[in-house]
Amino acid sequence: MAAGPPPPLDPGSLPTFTDEGFTEKFLRKTRENPLVPLGCLCTVGILTYGVICFKKGNTQRSQLMMRARVLAQGLTIASLVGGMLATTFKSR
Repeated sequence: MAAGPPPPLDPGSLPTFTDEGFTEKFLRKTRENPLVPLGCLCTVGILTYGVICFKKGNTQRSQLMMRARVLAQGLTIASLVGGMLATTFKSR
């Protein structure tokens, strides 16, 4: 039993995509999941402070900041995954 050609596509039912620059995409993604950029900024801030403490010779504070950096990175990854799951469930 041979199948015939597929039915023609209705152009109105196809999704439309707009050209989106880097800034527009960054702002849209930030609005969708604001915890990820906040976590990245927090991670960079902690890392910077840890390096400054290391340069000044305060090794105890530097080690504490490196542990805090790992925690901040973990929270950033968790918020990224949580945002992806929320977007997935919202689209269904």
